[in-house]
Amino acid sequence: MIKKVVGASLIGTTVEWYDFFLYGSAAALVFNKLFFPTADPLTGTLLAFTTYAIGFLARPLGGLVFGHYGDRLGRKKLLVLSLLLMGGATMLMGVLPTYATIGLAAPLLLTLLRLVQGFALGGEWGGAVLIVSEHGDPARRGFWASWPQAGVPCGNLLATSVLAVLAAVQSDEDFLAWGWRIPFLLSGVLVVIGLWIRLTVSESPIFLAAQEKLEKAPKLEKPPVVELLKHNWREVLIAMGARFAENVSYYVITAFILVYVVTGLGLSKSVGLNAVLIASAVHLFAIPMWGALSDRFGRRSIYLIGAVGMGGWIFAFFALLNTKDPVLITLATTVGLVLHGAMYGPQAAFFSEMFGTRVRYSGASIGYQLASIVAGALAPLIATALLQAYKSSVPIAIYVLITCVVTTAAILIARETRGADLEGRDRVGV
Repeated sequence: MIKKVVGASLIGTTVEWYDFFLYGSAAALVFNKLFFPTADPLTGTLLAFTTYAIGFLARPLGGLVFGHYGDRLGRKKLLVLSLLLMGGATMLMGVLPTYATIGLAAPLLLTLLRLVQGFALGGEWGGAVLIVSEHGDPARRGFWASWPQAGVPCGNLLATSVLAVLAAVQSDEDFLAWGWRIPFLLSGVLVVIGLWIRLTVSESPIFLAAQEKLEKAPKLEKPPVVELLKHNWREVLIAMGARFAENVSYYVITAFILVYVVTGLGLSKSVGLNAVLIASAVHLFAIPMWGALSDRFGRRSIYLIGAVGMGGWIFAFFALLNTKDPVLITLATTVGLVLHGAMYGPQAAFFSEMFGTRVRYSGASIGYQLASIVAGALAPLIATALLQAYKSSVPIAIYVLITCVVTTAAILIARETRGADLEGRDRVGV
C-alpha cells in the first residue's frame, strides 16, 4: 500500500511541478519577448519574473483553503482538485494570444492564469506529503515522504527536457513563434495520467481515525486554522524559516541561471537548460537519499548539512558559471542541487511531524507556502535586479548566504522530530 500511495503522490506532484516550472523557464526564455516587449532584455525579464512571482502570492491562499478543507474532508479529494486546477491553467497558457495580438490583455490574462497555478500548487504540496507520511511507518517516514518531494526535480526535469529538445530541433524564430506552446499543451496528457493514478489510492488511515474520534466527541470543532494559530504558531514560524534558504537557493540555481547564462555571460540558452537537466536528474535521487539519512541521523542534522553547505557553495557556484565552460557550469548546478536535497529531502517528514492530525494539512501548507512569498517568489527578481545594478554575481551570492543564515537559525531552534508518533501527537495536543 505504501508504495502505491508514494507512486500516486510522486506522479501527481511531478505533473503539478512540471506546470509550475514550465512557467519559470518560459519567463526566462520567451515571455519577456512575447508578453513584455521592451528595448532592454533585462527589464523585460524582470517584468516576466514579476508575473512569475505573483503565482507565489496565491500559494498561501491555496494552502489556507486546501488546508482547511483537507483537514475537514480528507487529503485525497483536495489532491484531485489541485491537479485539475493546475492542468487547466497551464493548458490555457498554451493557447493564450501574445502582446502583439491583443495588447495589454495578454499579460493580464497570463497573470490571472499564473494566480490559478499558484493557488493550486499551494494546496498540492501539503496533501501529497501528508498522505504518504500518514500511511508510512515512523522508522522510514523520512525516506517515503521524500518521494513526493522528488516530484520537484521530476517536474523540472520533464519541463526542461521538453524545452531543451524544442530548442535543439527548432530555430529561435520558430520556438518564439509557436514552439514554446507545445510543452504547455502537453500538460493535458499528463493531468489525465495523474488523475487516473491518484484516484486509485485510499484516504489516509490516520486522518480517518481522527475523523471517527472527532465525530464521537461531544464538543464543537474549531476551524483548523484557529487551532493552528492558537497552539502551533511557533512551529509555523520554524517551518517558514527552514524553507527560506531551501526555496531561494533552488530558484536561483534552476530559474535565474537561465537569465545569467544567456544575458550575463552571453552563452546559448541550451547551456543553462542542459546544466539544469543533468543536475535535476541527480537531484531526483539525492532527495530520497537525504530523506533516508534523516531517518538514521535525524531531520535537523541533515537539514543543517544542506543549509550550511549551500551558504559556502553558492560562491563556488557563480565562480564556476563565470568560467563559461559548459562542463563546469553543469558541475556547479549539480552540486548545488545535491546540497539543496539535504534540505528538501527531510522536509516533508520534518514538517508533518510538527503538527497534529486535525491541523496537519493547514500547518504544513501554511508554513511552507507563506515562506514562498518572501523566498522563492522574489529570488529570481532580486537576483536579476542585483545583476542589473552591479553587473556582478557577488551580491547575488551574498543574498543567498543571508538566507542560509536564517534557515540555520530556524533549524537550531527547532526540536528533533525523527520517529514521532503522528497519532500520539493527537493524544497530547493539537
